Amino acid sequence: MSATPTSDLAAFVAGLRLEDVPSRVRERAKDILLDSVGSAIAGHHGDETAQVTALARTIGASEESTVIGGSGLSAAGATLVNGYLMTAVTVCDVHRPTLCHVSPEVVPPALATAERLDVSGRALLLAIIAGLETTTRVGLGTNYPAFRSRGWHSPGVIGPFGGAAAVGKLIGLSAVQQRNAFGLAGSQSAGTFAHWGTPTIKFHQSRAALSGLMAGILAGENFTSSQEILAHPDGGIFNAYSDGGSPAAVVAELGDRWELENISLRLWPAASSIQSVVTAMFALIDAHDLRPEHVARIRVGLSETVYKMHGELGWDDKFRALLSTRYATAVVLHDRRCWLEQFTSERIRDAATDRFAREKVMVEIDPTVDGTGARVEVTMADGRVLLDNRPVPRGDASDPLSRDDIITKFRTASADRLPGSQADEAIDLLANIEQVDRVSTLCAALRAPVPVSSAR
Repeated sequence: MSATPTSDLAAFVAGLRLEDVPSRVRERAKDILLDSVGSAIAGHHGDETAQVTALARTIGASEESTVIGGSGLSAAGATLVNGYLMTAVTVCDVHRPTLCHVSPEVVPPALATAERLDVSGRALLLAIIAGLETTTRVGLGTNYPAFRSRGWHSPGVIGPFGGAAAVGKLIGLSAVQQRNAFGLAGSQSAGTFAHWGTPTIKFHQSRAALSGLMAGILAGENFTSSQEILAHPDGGIFNAYSDGGSPAAVVAELGDRWELENISLRLWPAASSIQSVVTAMFALIDAHDLRPEHVARIRVGLSETVYKMHGELGWDDKFRALLSTRYATAVVLHDRRCWLEQFTSERIRDAATDRFAREKVMVEIDPTVDGTGARVEVTMADGRVLLDNRPVPRGDASDPLSRDDIITKFRTASADRLPGSQADEAIDLLANIEQVDRVSTLCAALRAPVPVSSAR
C-alpha cells in the first residue's frame, strides 16, 4: 500500500514520455480529445453558456486564448468557458467507476497552456494523457461509494488534479513541483450533489478546469503545498472526503495499466446514466419499426442508484429534459433521433410527446439491472411484448464508439458553427495531433470564422 500516492503520481507525470504510452492508449486519448472538442462546439447551444462567458469576460479582458467554436478570451476565461462548453449539453465523456466527466477539466487548461507556449501537438497529446490518467487514478483512490455517500461530485473534487497534471506536463514541472501542483489542486477541490438538477452541477467541471490551470502555473513559480494531499491523515482528500480511500489504487500498475481506457463516450446529449435507455430504444425501433401509435406502454427498469437520479425527474426545461428518463424515452420514440433539437424549449412543450411521457412511460427500480444498464419493455397495442436488456450503452468503454462515430458526432455538433471545410481541417488536425508542429495551427481551426454570440 502506497503511503505517498501524491508523490508517486507526481513522479510518474513528471517522467512520462509519449514513447512510454502504448499506441492503443494514444489512439484512445485522441478519440477522447476529438470527442471533447465536438462536445464543446455543441455546448454553444447550452442555455447558460452566455452567462459563463460573461463571467469569463469579467475575469479578464484579453483575447489570447481560443474558445472552441468561438473567438478569444484570456487564458483563465477560455479555460473556464471551454470547461463549461464541453459539459453544457450533457454530451461529454464519463468515467463510470467514479461518475466523473473527465475531459472538461483536462482539455481546456491543456489547450490554453499549449496555445500560450505554442508547443507541438505531441506535447499537447502527452499532457492530455497525463491529465486523463491522473484524474481517473485519483478518482479510484477515493473509494467512490464511500465518497459519493458523503455527497461529493467527482468532477469538482478530482478534476483539478487532472488539469494540474496536464498543465504541469506542458510547462515542464519537476516531480516536486508537480507534487506541489497536486497540493494546490486539492486545496481547490469542491462540489456536491446538493446542486443536482441545476446548472451549477455542470459548473463544477468548469471551475475545476480553472483550478487545475492555476495550480499548475502557481507550482511553476515554486509555490509550495502539502507533501501528501491525497493520503494525509489530517485533511487529505481520501480522509476528508471519504473513508480513507484506497491510496494503493492510485499507483497500482501505474504505467502498465491505463485507467483512461475506461473512460466512456456519449453518442447522444442525455445524462450519462440513461444512455443505455436511449441505446435500447434505438435498438427496438430498428428491430421492430416502433411507432408511438402502436405502443400501449413502455416500462423502463433502472438500478436503484440511477432511478433516484433520473427515474422521475421532470422535463420543464432543457437541462432537466436531458436528464429525464421518461422524456428521453418518449422523444426518441417520436422523433427517431436524439440530438439537441429534441431538447429545445419548443420541443419539450409538445403536447403529444409530453402526454406520452406522462401516461405511457413508466420507470421503475429493477433489481436485475446493474449500474447504468437498462431493461426496456414495450407492450404493443396488439398485446405483443418487446424487450431489450442493455447492460451498457453504446459508447461505454466495453462497447466503444469508433473513430467514425466520433467524427459523425463532431460534424453534427459543428454543422451550424464551423464551415464544412474548417470542420474537416479541425478533424484532420485532431485525429493526427501528434503530427501537428504548432498548436496555434489547431487553435486557428477551432475558432469560429467570424465573431458570434455564445447565446442561443
